[in-house]
Amino acid sequence: MLGDRWGVTDHETTLHYPCDDFVAAANLQAWRGVTVHATPAVVWSWVTQVRVAPYSYDWIDNRGRRSPRQLVDLPEPRVGEAFTSSGSRPLGRIVSVDRGRHLTATIMGAFMSYVLIPHDTTTRLLLKVSMSTNRLAAPAICIGDLVMARRQLLNLKQLAERAPDHPEPRSPRPPS
Repeated sequence: MLGDRWGVTDHETTLHYPCDDFVAAANLQAWRGVTVHATPAVVWSWVTQVRVAPYSYDWIDNRGRRSPRQLVDLPEPRVGEAFTSSGSRPLGRIVSVDRGRHLTATIMGAFMSYVLIPHDTTTRLLLKVSMSTNRLAAPAICIGDLVMARRQLLNLKQLAERAPDHPEPRSPRPPS
């Protein structure tokens, strides 16, 4: 499908992702990935930060509010919590977590897994989106996701790479 891959190897598309366990007959599967020059602990801190903001194009999906550029004081994610927020409005929900390894959530009928794979001094940050949807709508959804997910992963990469080897001190959680 057009737009179903960005930044991933053929091997990475054959891996089992936790989101695969939530969609029985996916007709939309999309993989995205970046190499982050930071430890998995630093990358994980930024991935879990999607709970406060989407980190893609803020003017589109965060009602013009800038996603925080510093880590905020958040507990570890838990199943059942809101996945993200837009303009302080909670969206989606977390369906599976393995601390430091994956965060899996659902939003708007799609299931997605952020998977961290340590490699030497870097971390591969992979995202798979899986969904059962109208076959005619699938290509448009896939391309739209590519645009937004690419920006999100590049933003998370940039933020993690500017951090020291351990997560930076967290600032207080922004007001809701």
